[in-house]
Amino acid sequence: MIPKVYHTLELDKVLDKLTTYAAFSASATLLRELAPTGDLAEAQQRQRETTEARNLLEERANVTIGGARDIRPHARDALRGIVLSPAQLLEVKVTLQAAGALRRTITQVAERFPLLARLAANLSEGKHLVEAINQVIDDQGEILDSASPTLMRIRTDLRITHDRLHSKLQSLVNSSAVAPYLQEALITLRSGRYVIPIKAEAKGRVKGIVHDQSASGATLFVEPLATVEINNQIRELELAEEEEIRRLLTELSGQVGIEASAIIATVEALAALDAAFARAKYATTLRASEPILVGFDSRQAPGITIKLYGARHPLLDPLTVVPIDVELDEDTYIVVVTGPNTGGKTVSLKTIGLLALMAQCGLHIPAAEGSTLTVFESVYADIGDEQSIEQSLSTFSSHLHNIIGILGKANERSLVLLDELGAGTDPAEGSAIARALLSEFLQRGVTTFATTHYPELKLYAHNTPGVRNASVEFDVDTLSPTYHLIMGLPGRSNALAIAERLGLPRPIIEAARSYVKEIDLQTDDLLDEIHRTREEIRQTQARLLKAESDARQLQSELQLRLDGIEEERRAIIEAARVEAESELEALRKEIRQLRRRLSALAPMARQAAGSDPALELKEIERSAAMLAEHLEAPITKVVKPVPAATSAEGASPKRGLRPGDHVYVAGLNAEGEIVALHAGHDVEVQVGLMRVRVDADQLEWRPASGRGERGEEPPYSTSVKTPRPPSPGMELHLRGFLVEDALPMLDEYLDQAYLAGLPWVSVVHGRGTGALRKAVREHLRSHPLVKEYKRAAENEGGDGVTIVTFVPLS
Repeated sequence: MIPKVYHTLELDKVLDKLTTYAAFSASATLLRELAPTGDLAEAQQRQRETTEARNLLEERANVTIGGARDIRPHARDALRGIVLSPAQLLEVKVTLQAAGALRRTITQVAERFPLLARLAANLSEGKHLVEAINQVIDDQGEILDSASPTLMRIRTDLRITHDRLHSKLQSLVNSSAVAPYLQEALITLRSGRYVIPIKAEAKGRVKGIVHDQSASGATLFVEPLATVEINNQIRELELAEEEEIRRLLTELSGQVGIEASAIIATVEALAALDAAFARAKYATTLRASEPILVGFDSRQAPGITIKLYGARHPLLDPLTVVPIDVELDEDTYIVVVTGPNTGGKTVSLKTIGLLALMAQCGLHIPAAEGSTLTVFESVYADIGDEQSIEQSLSTFSSHLHNIIGILGKANERSLVLLDELGAGTDPAEGSAIARALLSEFLQRGVTTFATTHYPELKLYAHNTPGVRNASVEFDVDTLSPTYHLIMGLPGRSNALAIAERLGLPRPIIEAARSYVKEIDLQTDDLLDEIHRTREEIRQTQARLLKAESDARQLQSELQLRLDGIEEERRAIIEAARVEAESELEALRKEIRQLRRRLSALAPMARQAAGSDPALELKEIERSAAMLAEHLEAPITKVVKPVPAATSAEGASPKRGLRPGDHVYVAGLNAEGEIVALHAGHDVEVQVGLMRVRVDADQLEWRPASGRGERGEEPPYSTSVKTPRPPSPGMELHLRGFLVEDALPMLDEYLDQAYLAGLPWVSVVHGRGTGALRKAVREHLRSHPLVKEYKRAAENEGGDGVTIVTFVPLS
């Protein structure tokens, strides 16, 4: 690669922009010196590094090298025995800390970012060196008092001595013997000694050493004899402090020298990582993508691949730049680009060359995904005004000088870009030279892009195998280029059409046309017709593609709907099957539980019947019949309102019920007291410690002591199809019982409550030491009748009460 080409194709400007994304000077230098590589493997690795960095920054936006600095000069100085300053040592510490943090971050994701992890492996945290610097220097670069016991003692003595000195000087300033001779009542510093300002005319009145005088000579700065010894002590302590600090810095610098190699490697690894992050950030700004890089393929001609889709010049305004598509087929070595001036030929040429160089630098290119480029061994370009005043060369001579140099170096693995080939001389001779040069590049198999105005080269490209025409569009109506590159068609000069649009008189236009060869006019008209036809075809193709896209989208939506319907059908069938199996399993579980309960009821029945076999059998059969009925069908309650003979309030379900009434709650199989009536049929009832809100239809009025206490019939009667055993109540009180006595009582109560159909109960065990509470809850955890249990709310007893919910009976 020739550095001059980097300037011609503006790679240097791209690298200048790239360096603005660098976080410190070492990576900026690395990016500024970045050069394209002709090695395929290295170019591909650079691209993968950029991609990994881009993915990592998208995943973790806060990844950074922190406050790292290029401390390689510090490390080399320390290696040579030079003592580093506190600020330099602080930079060493900060850089090593940043390296450690970045290494830990990348190590966490090393499996997904192997190339970045390989670079991060060279980062040294330098923990011992960082700790040593921390013990001596604070974050502002100041030496700590605690850096050493000696320094601590010296600074303590300095503070004490300073206080003595200031006290002595202050007393002199305030004394009646000295005050009249003072210019000002203050203490100042001259030449490192503390002095007081004395009027010049009072010289000799205050015994001491004159260290300085004011610019006007009116004031003398005198160190009183009384403070000379104290000043000497301070100076001695300051010198001792400086010596101790130098010793500490020398010691730290020595440690930096020992770690110099690791520090230099760390900075270089940080620079490489930051360079990758900079390439990633620049790629994101350009909306660039990773190109597919391939090698030279000797099995086919020309063996080089160039497929650029939606390629944009990176230095042009991204809002206005027009993308171009460039694709070489397997038989094309040379592309001849024609078209009017300012039509975008040169920009197209530079875009192709610059993107090739960027790809080989490891930069993502501003082109669509899928763009593919061969990694060239060399790229050559002759673009722009090459006139050399210093060498007394004309534009033509300068261009020819460059092309001769390219001819001496280019081969089949090179990319050559030639702008305005053969221009700057007689058109006939220039056209002939251009054709001869293209034939030479074709014979050598050199991939070449050339721009020209010569119509002879259009015919040459059309008639020569391996050479292909291309053109840039120009809108004659607006007199402006479209910058679209069209592969396969030559361009038109449009000179006569442009002149006519600009207002050149018609007779002059006609005269000009008469001077042009008839064959050239016919060719121009034919090209015009081809371009118009091509535009119509392109528009038709765009409409067809849109229609095809719409049809595919509609087909996809219909297919998704069909798939959704089928999936929903399968889901419904599967859900029904799962529900049926679940219900069947639940029924089987209930049967097993009821069988266990029947077995458990036998001893209870035997005890209740006094071990009378007949009574025992009768009790078991009664329980079995009751439980079997629970299996066959759920218990149903029929609640019918009975009109009260004495009531004149109508048929409302709450007529006759009042707060304080004693009622039976059918749903809980328990009795309670009404505490409030709510809107609709809701009634709030106190059942034990609990307050429940139930429908009035589930209540049966009960007299507090004997029937008819209120002098009226119950407003409701409740009949139950299948009677349950009597309720043992909603609460079991175990406070005061030992664990061995309480657990059998708990089992018996749970059995009775479950058979009575209570949905939940409260077990009052109290707080105490917590032993009974723990034993009760451990027992409930494995009890077959318990669905769940929980601590009661604070207003219901808190941790001293456990609420138990039963498994469903039916």
